[in-house]
Parts: sequence; C-alpha cells; structure tokens
Amino acid sequence: MTGTTGTDIRWRAFGGGPKIVLLHGGMQTSANLTRLARALATDFTVYVPDRRGRGRSGPAAAGHGLRAEIDDLAAVLDETGARNVFGLSSGAVIALRAAMELPIDRIALYEPPLKYGGHDPLAWLPRFEKELGRGRRAAAFVTVTKGTGELRHVPRAALIPMAGLMMRSGAGRGIGELVPTMRLDAAVVEDAAGPLSAYATVDVETLLLGGERSPAYLTAVLNGLEPVLPRVRRVTLSGVGHLAADDSGRPELVAAELRRFFR
Repeated sequence: MTGTTGTDIRWRAFGGGPKIVLLHGGMQTSANLTRLARALATDFTVYVPDRRGRGRSGPAAAGHGLRAEIDDLAAVLDETGARNVFGLSSGAVIALRAAMELPIDRIALYEPPLKYGGHDPLAWLPRFEKELGRGRRAAAFVTVTKGTGELRHVPRAALIPMAGLMMRSGAGRGIGELVPTMRLDAAVVEDAAGPLSAYATVDVETLLLGGERSPAYLTAVLNGLEPVLPRVRRVTLSGVGHLAADDSGRPELVAAELRRFFR
C-alpha cells in the first residue's frame, strides 16, 4: 500500500498495530528497508517514506536540508498518526533532530554520522562534487562509499570499474540515479553540526543501535551521544556493519531490537 502527504511525500505501508516510521539513509529509497518493514509488520503498522528527491516522492527544492527533512517528517507523522521513528544513518540524524520539536514518543537511531571528535564525515564531499561535475558517476559512488567507511580496505582502482558495470546493469541502474542525492544527505549532516551536548534536550525514549563491524567514527558518535541523552538504551549488533538495516544486510537483527523497543 502507498500513501502521500499534501507535500508529495510518498510512502509504503505494511502490517497493522502500533505505528512506526522508518527513515532510510543515503543512496537509498523506501525499497531498501522492505525486509525490515516486513519483519516488523507482524506486530506494527510500518510506514516507510521515500525522502524527498528519491523514489516516488517529489523533487527536492534548492537549499533542501535538515529543516525541510524535519518538515517532511512532520507531514508524514501528521498524516499517519505515527509517534515512533527509526532512522538509519542520515535518517537517524533527521529523527534525532526532529525529536527536539515534533510530537514523537520514541526514536531508534542507527549510527547517525554526526560531526564529532575532530572527524569530518563530509571530507569526501569536494572530490565527490568534482567527479559528478565531470560526469564520473561511478567514481563519485566510490568516493562516497570509501569516504563513509564502507569498503575502505578495497582499492579505488578496483572498485570504480566494478561500480561502472553495476550501474550499467538492470539491477544497479537505480544506484547510479541515487548517487547525486548524496548532496541532500550531506546537507543534513552539515546542518546538524554542533556539540552533542545540544541533544540533552531530547527527552524521549531513545535506542542507539550500532554494528560491531561499523567504522570507528560512527561508534565514537554513539559513545558521545550515550551519556548526553536523558532516556537512552544502547545495543551493539554482532557481526554486522553500518548497513545492517538495509535489505542487503541483516535487517532481522535490527527488527528484533526495534520490536523490543517499540513494543
């Protein structure tokens, strides 16, 4: 089932019961969280929006950033009546910031890439923009993946041809179309920059999720958030990394924790 708000944000809906919104991360659409949504649908009504500029939702306007993402989430919450939110990566940044102002009861955050401890999670952006400007979409894809900590041990020279082949195939063509949308995710992370102490005002039940195999800087962000958030629980999932919630990962592990938390 699909739905839409008056601001042309479209979503997939699954199941029945208490309501949860799932926010995808960068280079993803609602389709990437299908397995997670179906795993939760036995106990919950699950709404998975396409964030603006991706999937079936409307285009992102110039200057689209964190403020617009929070407004879009507000529209989804208003339309569906949901008060529980899970966010993956940049989706977790949106959920965390939205909890400071929207009528949200519980948030679950999977590794928000916030700036913390001297690490710049957007150090990849200048090279990414140059490669996109030259039409080198496969190279830009590799820059993002390596810059965000995925496939960091594989040489670029090996990854770029593989990425190009993937984007020319039927299954991988959608990834190529999503590469430029990483600018929108970068804007969310940039707009959220600031001391983690600001999140001491997030007075909602919060679950911090991370993967045992995730990049160290993402674990450091969770380490920084845990003592700041007033009502927090922390879980590290064994044997998985940053994309555990994605259809390509181990979404059943994430679903088990979300089921316990949101129930």
